[in-house]
Amino acid sequence: MLRRDFLSVFALTMGAGVSGTGPPAPLLAAKTILDYGAKPDGLTLSTKAIQQAIDDVSSAGGGTVYAPSGVFLVGGLELKSGVTLYLEGGCTLLGSTSIEDYQYHPGPPIEGDANGHHLIFAQKCENVTLCGLGIIDGRGQAYWQPKNKPPSESWRDVSSQDYEAKNNNRRPSPMIEFAHCRNVRIGGVTFKNSAGWTIRPIACETVVIDGICIRNPSIGVNGDGIDISCSQNVVVSNCDIAAGDDAICLKSENPYGELLPTKNIAITNCLLTTPCNGFKIGTASKGAFENIVFNNSIIYADSASPINTHPISGISIEMVDGGNIDGVIISNIRMQNVRAPIFVRLGERQMKAGTFLRNVLIENVDATGAIITSSITGVPGLRPSDITVSNCRIRTVEQGQAEWVRREIPETANRYPEAWMMGRLPAYGFFVRHADRVRLRNVECITDKPDGRPAILCNDTQDLILDGLELTAPAGNAAPIELQSVHRAFISGMRMPVGAKVLARISGADSSGLLFAGNGFEPDRENVIYTDGATAGALGPGG
Repeated sequence: MLRRDFLSVFALTMGAGVSGTGPPAPLLAAKTILDYGAKPDGLTLSTKAIQQAIDDVSSAGGGTVYAPSGVFLVGGLELKSGVTLYLEGGCTLLGSTSIEDYQYHPGPPIEGDANGHHLIFAQKCENVTLCGLGIIDGRGQAYWQPKNKPPSESWRDVSSQDYEAKNNNRRPSPMIEFAHCRNVRIGGVTFKNSAGWTIRPIACETVVIDGICIRNPSIGVNGDGIDISCSQNVVVSNCDIAAGDDAICLKSENPYGELLPTKNIAITNCLLTTPCNGFKIGTASKGAFENIVFNNSIIYADSASPINTHPISGISIEMVDGGNIDGVIISNIRMQNVRAPIFVRLGERQMKAGTFLRNVLIENVDATGAIITSSITGVPGLRPSDITVSNCRIRTVEQGQAEWVRREIPETANRYPEAWMMGRLPAYGFFVRHADRVRLRNVECITDKPDGRPAILCNDTQDLILDGLELTAPAGNAAPIELQSVHRAFISGMRMPVGAKVLARISGADSSGLLFAGNGFEPDRENVIYTDGATAGALGPGG
């Protein structure tokens, strides 16, 4: 687009009309960064020129700062209220590789994943927009170095953990930071090679992120895609994200001030790939998460790529830092080559009274290529509740061993949460422990290779419903369903898997109130067996 055409169009579209009988609103400013001396050569630092254009437009009451085609070398830029920074197709803002070119903004500490250096920053602003078809390239590789990490098993290794930040973590992270802002719009832009987190709205209200592309390498240190913290009324849609760390992560921390809830978040129609977690709530999880929706999206990895570049988990809902989660709906998610499709965890890394994780609905998930068991777990004294998984299909390619069934599963109550944190789990489909009111309805758990473990193992679980499950029979003598110290359970609508010797194994003298109804039990054979102190007295009326 020619400069004169661009300015003419923006003059027409941003000039307000007559309101009532009052005078017409003033025409908003539109400035091109070339008029301020910005050089599109990729060599001349243009930070001051672009910043002056932003300041002038803001002083004039708001408008558009236009960046045409070309490569502009920049350090830290600060957006202001009423300003739209528009990057034309063919425009690249190229981040400086010298941290001295980035202003430090007090608030976040230097030592964290996030700090006070940013390529684009806005604080306490309203009506701020970053848009266009241009590129912002953070050149993050200049801020990383290989580290001497001991080798780990491939199934739990992460490619980005082979690197670390240089220079005592002095790097621009997040690359794009909006703090305590209202009415933020980010659209169309491609963000690549962030030195750390890519985009963080923190303590913001009314944020729309639409149609962006993020391209961080799988070795990117803390190379998250979008991190939403202490913000409310946020919509993320139509985004294509390849991240080096969590692709989309909701947090609850605010180094700038008050710990506000992260609430009213809608995320839809996104493509996510990462060596870490696709969609994640936590960490940090110090405050409240309410009314979260994630749907109609794909989480994937190329089957030809190394295992350590595949997502650790597709859906990861974690509360370990003393906050609470109440009201999450996740639906219509396709996963391919995701290691653990579903990971729900309530722990006590930073314990405080009143923490909880409840009211989570996960439905219509289709996952193939899984190698880590999905899990819903708490720890003694902290129990997730009202967790429903329905109409889901999970195919695993891991050849689980029968000896994993009897291994002692560590509580790992204080550890950083990841889907692999408890090691190899004693079920191939779902492992449920220290949880209340868990419902698995119309769930298929399928193994592509012989697996010696049960499909479902529930331990210390109350008010459990297993309904309409379709399961692959375990290899060997394992029962498809194992219930250990389970109190009040309703198991219905199931048929004996082909090749299974029994449907369920019940163990523990304290098992009680178990009801089997409407199942395809076969006559003249033992369908349920009892071990480790459990007896038929564990069955409730009609069981």
